[in-house]
Amino acid sequence: MTVYYRAIPQTDASRPSDAQVLAGGWCWFQQVEKLERGCAPILQDAKSIPANILERITVQRDAVGTLSMLRPNIMGILNVTPDSFSDGGDFEGADQALGRAQQMKNDGADIIDVGGESTRPGAAYVPESEEVARTAPAISAISTAIDLPVSIDTRKSQVARAALKAGAGLVNDVSGFTFDPALVSVAQQRNVPVCVMHAQGDPATMQTSPQYDDVLLDVYDFLETQVEHLISSGISRSKIIVDPGIGFGKTLAHNLALLARLSLFHSLGCPILLGASRKKFIGTIGRAPLATERAPGSIAVALAAVAQGAQIVRVHDVGQTHQALKLWQAVTTGEANGA
Repeated sequence: MTVYYRAIPQTDASRPSDAQVLAGGWCWFQQVEKLERGCAPILQDAKSIPANILERITVQRDAVGTLSMLRPNIMGILNVTPDSFSDGGDFEGADQALGRAQQMKNDGADIIDVGGESTRPGAAYVPESEEVARTAPAISAISTAIDLPVSIDTRKSQVARAALKAGAGLVNDVSGFTFDPALVSVAQQRNVPVCVMHAQGDPATMQTSPQYDDVLLDVYDFLETQVEHLISSGISRSKIIVDPGIGFGKTLAHNLALLARLSLFHSLGCPILLGASRKKFIGTIGRAPLATERAPGSIAVALAAVAQGAQIVRVHDVGQTHQALKLWQAVTTGEANGA
């Protein structure tokens, strides 16, 4: 039976001298949670786990492009779509997209994620040619005018190829590189970082009664398999980001189970991206039926992810998240850096 080890992150300013550093970043830990299917979790001393696993949990993550993984990063969401669940139609066209990207940079974004196909529950498939027409001109305008990295949010090789040519530097695939087999080779040939996300089903059907044996371990196993697939295809582990896919084929209970033990995914040896901004579960728990009213809940989830060592948070509300993160870091470390 497979055994999993989850570091239990701490951020207290008083760090013991013998504490382990989580992913080379801002969290530390002395204990891990031993997880097995069908068994109750067991707490263990971190030094008691296999050395190769401890090394993978603690090893300092390399920069992803120009983004340092030694600090939290904000990925600003830029949907150039007519039908995204939160901001559909707001930023269609290169000029509108450029204006929004400039605003997000001013607000504190570290990277802009451009998407041309809505992945909200029930969304319809968008032909590649249409998705290219939406994203490539926007990415070209942004990468020409703004000194900020851009990622392409797509599951299609043709779209990624056009986006990379236009100036994108990262491929973010919500299908975890299962939708279009050719997408892996596009990323490998261009030698760009990738983000592999877990989703159960496609956007049209993913929220139709999603089920798991153990959502945390099932998602971990999928990501581990896909990471190994990408490595065998010539993409180094240092260029791979993992995302558990909050809201993609998950119930409210599934989302909370993943968020409560998010730090498990550090055991994959890759940076973690968390995209929960304005998702339905935030509205349900926070009693905010409109997506645009979910900034406070989205920020709370983002900060909880950072407290578990997540290196990238993908958000709509960049300025508010940036302010909250600056204050979280200040009160955690006792230092007002950059104030």
